[in-house]
Amino acid sequence: MLGKLTRGAGLSRLLGFVLLLGFIGFRYWDPPPLEAFRLKVFDFYQIFKPRVSPPQPVVIADIDDESLKSLGQWPWPRTMIADLVTRITQSGGVAIAFDIVFAEPDRLSPNLVADTLKSIDEETRTRLRQAPSNDLILSLAMRKSLVVVGQSGFHRVLEATEKLKPQSSLAMKKLHKDAVEPKHYLLKYPGLLVNVPELESTAKGHGVFSVQPDYDGIVRRVPIAIVAQNRVLPAITTELLRVATGKDAILLKSDQRGISSIVVANVEIPTDSRGQLLIYFNKHDAKRFISVKDILTGPMPVPGLAGKLVLVGTSAVGLHDLKATPVSPAMPGVEVHAQVLENILTKSYLRRPGWLLGAEIAVAFFMGISIILLAPALGPLPVLGLGSLIAATLMGLSWYQFAKNSMLVDVAYPLVSSFAIFLVLTFMNYFREEAQRKQVRSAFGQYISPDLVEQLAEDPDKLVLGGETKDMTILFSDVRGFTSISELYKTDPQGLTRLMNRFLTPLSDAIMERKGTIDKYMGDCIMAFWNAPINDPDHAVNATVSGLEMLERLETVNVERRREAEESGQKYVPLNVGVGINTGECVVGNMGSETRFDYSVLGDCVNLASRLEGQTKTYGVNLMVGSATAALIKHKFKLLELDTIRVKGKEDPEKIFATMGSLEDGEKPEIREYAETHEKMLACYLNQDWDGVEANLALLEPNAESVGFKGLHDLYKERLALFRETPPPADWDGVWTMDTK
Repeated sequence: MLGKLTRGAGLSRLLGFVLLLGFIGFRYWDPPPLEAFRLKVFDFYQIFKPRVSPPQPVVIADIDDESLKSLGQWPWPRTMIADLVTRITQSGGVAIAFDIVFAEPDRLSPNLVADTLKSIDEETRTRLRQAPSNDLILSLAMRKSLVVVGQSGFHRVLEATEKLKPQSSLAMKKLHKDAVEPKHYLLKYPGLLVNVPELESTAKGHGVFSVQPDYDGIVRRVPIAIVAQNRVLPAITTELLRVATGKDAILLKSDQRGISSIVVANVEIPTDSRGQLLIYFNKHDAKRFISVKDILTGPMPVPGLAGKLVLVGTSAVGLHDLKATPVSPAMPGVEVHAQVLENILTKSYLRRPGWLLGAEIAVAFFMGISIILLAPALGPLPVLGLGSLIAATLMGLSWYQFAKNSMLVDVAYPLVSSFAIFLVLTFMNYFREEAQRKQVRSAFGQYISPDLVEQLAEDPDKLVLGGETKDMTILFSDVRGFTSISELYKTDPQGLTRLMNRFLTPLSDAIMERKGTIDKYMGDCIMAFWNAPINDPDHAVNATVSGLEMLERLETVNVERRREAEESGQKYVPLNVGVGINTGECVVGNMGSETRFDYSVLGDCVNLASRLEGQTKTYGVNLMVGSATAALIKHKFKLLELDTIRVKGKEDPEKIFATMGSLEDGEKPEIREYAETHEKMLACYLNQDWDGVEANLALLEPNAESVGFKGLHDLYKERLALFRETPPPADWDGVWTMDTK
């Protein structure tokens, strides 16, 4: 039976027709991979013909790296934000929108400072408590300006938002009796993050700046309205236009397909069915930005603000508001909103009319039917030539529609579906011919692609065990007391997994950002190394900087966890990490068995790094380095010699050190004095001058906790008591032998 079917074109055409129907259904389903492929084609159009930048109707007051360097780290006092609002308004800015949420009271407000400072007298404390809060000062500045405060969709419901009852300027209109309520189609968030009450009540408008990237992580569209905490809310861009033009409301229209458009300031903005605007981007333009530093410290009026809509946001790398877009891998999020406003003000929208989907499916159907009818009769080469001509024509028409009318016509779907049908039919024709000559099995064998063999043929050395000897720096980090922390998650193993991911991610980033290679994760422990596979002449310095950065990022995680625990009423247990770093000769390369191996590192240097990490808790420090590392980083860091030890499993003694900051930090009087006193104490200790040790420890004790070495000197106090009772032998070399790892 099979032989009879394969001798004609009937089976091939039947299979091609079934495949064509499948592709049509696939297009109606439109799964994320298919959508992503289509959008990549549209990205290609924008890359080659970005939107022409108009005379700037929108200005970004940019909290850039220069502003942070000049004015101090973020967050700034709200009084400074109040000055920013005032200077923008006095310079002629039409209206201001914040791409920022001021969700918590300003910690620098006088009343909060009064509760924080323990050393001030009661009269001063009372005067501070009576002073107006920084948030009130900002709200007073906002009263004299047209200000839209930013809000953000949130992953959970917030009680504070429920009590605040956020305002919305949206009105909704159904264009057809069968249309569903517009809020049914909009992007939805469980909760809403809003500003403190003083700012929410004073602002002239309230807009959401939440953006959801597409399936591939690229931002191509921005919601013009969303549903958050069961409220329909406008985007910050349309709300800014409403406030600037003095309109009362924004109108949201829906039909049977979903959202059709949004009207603001008498301008109708076309959207997709979920109320999102497909942005026509142009490339990053520095002319959009005015540094906040220049606004706050420059001459008045500030040039470039008069008659402009002003968005306040950030391009600073450390504030993490960078978005991938079709024309830039890292565009500031506030610039995305600025481009939305430019799209609206210049009516330079990317368009995909509702009828386009039907037209694209019709083209795909026509091309598919043509191939099904012609391929078995004409053969693959003539059909391929004809198909290539049609494909070139369609691509030309699609490009013309984009370049001329900003219309996005999808030719990828018709071409891919038609080519897939062509390939299937070509294969079926080949299969039929080979079946007739009884060579099906051998023919198939010729077309099987042995990918693994090809890789081995190209570079067989890649799969050979072995390594090379190099000077490397090794880092081990481990969370102290993680077993007790794990017990809190006995009934929530997924919560423990989330916790581990939460702290391992920033710690790992700190390593990789400094050219480190993560060897492996062992539960809550990280092992990393430097100077392989990429050469790094500063491997010891980079490893030390990474270790210090890991401690800083963990502290940030702890601050967030403390706040979340206080909000939820749960027990808070801080995460503390010990970091051990050592430098020396290692063997690095492919390690393992003949059937499975990893790129890893071996050597005595590795073992010592692990032992140093284990001793950080003993010496009461968070980061410990070996003597070889210390010799390579002493030109960058102020080091404090801790001890000379003999770690378990190793005969040779090792001097161990801790960092006291950069060399510049080491010149501070309190640090220099502390280090000198510590050195005297250590010299007395090695000379068995116990009275001298005790005297210097007494000098060190008042400042021990402030510089982070209280645990170290507690350790020496214990040893002092031990040696007074049981003195070491006369030939004692000052080396302390560790009996634990």
